Amino acid sequence: MTDFIVPLPDGARLAASETGEGEPVLLVSGLGGTGGFWAPVVATLPRRRCVVFDQRGVAASTRGEACVDIAQLARDAWAVLDARGIFRAHLVGHSTGGCIAQEMALQAPDRVAGLVLGGTWGGTDAYMQALFAMRLTLLDASPALYEQTGAFLSYPARWLMEHPAAIQPSAGDWPAARVAVVRERIAALLAYDRRADLPRLAAPALVLGARDDQIVPFALQQALAAALPRATLHGFDGGGHFFPVVRTADYTAVLTDWLGQYSL
Repeated sequence: MTDFIVPLPDGARLAASETGEGEPVLLVSGLGGTGGFWAPVVATLPRRRCVVFDQRGVAASTRGEACVDIAQLARDAWAVLDARGIFRAHLVGHSTGGCIAQEMALQAPDRVAGLVLGGTWGGTDAYMQALFAMRLTLLDASPALYEQTGAFLSYPARWLMEHPAAIQPSAGDWPAARVAVVRERIAALLAYDRRADLPRLAAPALVLGARDDQIVPFALQQALAAALPRATLHGFDGGGHFFPVVRTADYTAVLTDWLGQYSL
């Protein structure tokens, strides 16, 4: 594994890493924004040059001065690939990362070999707007409760029973800067709406979802796949919102099979 830092014009510094050999795949995580989310997938994804990174203001990456919206986060992601000299890649995004991947494809369609969009949306609905309004209230009242509730929403009950550490909030209070970063990221994902532009995304796309997802309902993946001209839809019977972690072997098998159909 090669770790590297990507300095951005506004002062942000993104912590990133590259693993493996073969055709490049950029994996973009969701609201949490950490490259570590993809560790189990990267470990089981054969013959691929996998690039992951912490998004601005998250984990080992600094915030910088730019306004945070999905368009900016997409430009950041392109900067990560540019830093490794990668012009064209497969883009794999989960949740908010799926929005970022869509935006990347709209910004530079000739650089996208394929899109894998998991647990994501082309535009939110009333359910998501209400859910995240509640989560913002929790965040302001108690970051620990926000974090704990997020685990209950993201994973199936059986998985949490087998992994009880996942529902233990991190020790200590959150600094104000961390709360601010989460708030602006939630605002960015709620504001994202590219439904009118999706039909012009010509890249082949695999849209993935879990039918028991309580954060981003599977109906939003169905709508996304219907709007994309070259999309294949695959629904997992279970796995919750974090199905790439809960069902890593199944997720990787579907991902590997699909990527094998679309070479750079």
